[in-house]
Amino acid sequence: MFHGARILVAPLDWGLGHATRCIPIIRRLVEQGATPVIGADRGPLAVLRAEFPELEHVVLPGPVIRYSASGRQLWSMVRQFPAMVRSVPQERAVLQGLRRRMHLDAVISDQRFGLRDAGLPSVVLTHQVFPFTPAAQGALRRLNRYHLAAFDQCWVVDHANAPGLAGELAHGPALPPNARYIGTLSRMRADAPAPVQTYDVVAVISGPEPQRGLLEQRLLQQLRTFPGRHLLVRGLPQGGTAEQQGNVQLVPHLPAAALNAHLLHARHIITRTGYTTLMDLEALGRAAVLIPTPGQAEQEYLGRLHAPLEWHVVRNQEHVQVAEAIAALPRTTNAPHQPNDGPLQAALEDLARRLH
Repeated sequence: MFHGARILVAPLDWGLGHATRCIPIIRRLVEQGATPVIGADRGPLAVLRAEFPELEHVVLPGPVIRYSASGRQLWSMVRQFPAMVRSVPQERAVLQGLRRRMHLDAVISDQRFGLRDAGLPSVVLTHQVFPFTPAAQGALRRLNRYHLAAFDQCWVVDHANAPGLAGELAHGPALPPNARYIGTLSRMRADAPAPVQTYDVVAVISGPEPQRGLLEQRLLQQLRTFPGRHLLVRGLPQGGTAEQQGNVQLVPHLPAAALNAHLLHARHIITRTGYTTLMDLEALGRAAVLIPTPGQAEQEYLGRLHAPLEWHVVRNQEHVQVAEAIAALPRTTNAPHQPNDGPLQAALEDLARRLH
């Protein structure tokens, strides 16, 4: 369908979720005759290069987001906001050079607002149409809508029927005129074979420091005294070595297929309340103990949205008790979500028409 079109796929560097949800997009592009080019930096680049070592890649620097060690992120975000604003024109300048040098035919940007250029078909991928922010939410939502509407297409990653998985983040009365829902995206499959070693608890953590490290320390301390054999995936795709600490196996990162198998066949799962994680759990039909990143408004909202549904168990990072949270998990399992590829396929076909 794409006849070899060179399409830059570039996720935001804010945790690993933006990169991992690009994996099914890249797979579909390859299947339909495109030539994806990966554009990322640091952890997201490491994740996508590991999944697609055969694909061309380019380093696309972006602002480095760091959280406060406390649960209050307002002033931390305020201090970093100027760098986020500066990154938009900087990315546009970089893209203009890349477009000529790499002969790009289109760009799919996951929440990177600077990656568009006049005459270059552009798509922005998002579930944050109406983001939650620690301050000035109304003004920042208007700014967010302005940036989304500047792309040729805005692909909203959620079910079209509210509340979907993202609730108010993706559903509201003032969608950008270029928006369309493409359904949820997950690299996970519900038919993955069991790994050689299965675990009682698989804990997967990620996100900006220092909160990633703080959660790792808290979980490791408790898992070492919790009965069974456990796996802790540290969310560090750029490096590190595997090690055994008592009954806990620590690994810096797992490729998609291995993580898929371990999550599907674990007795229990502990992870963040990231949106990509919710999509992966839906695809597998698994419940989990969810721990929002303290002060991260979106994850805290997603925790409030999903806690009353009594499927996932949502706990505060500072006070989480592993044994209590696992005991509260439902003893039944959901049927894995059967993806509806129709909306995504229609969006891809629309993009292909714009290229010809």
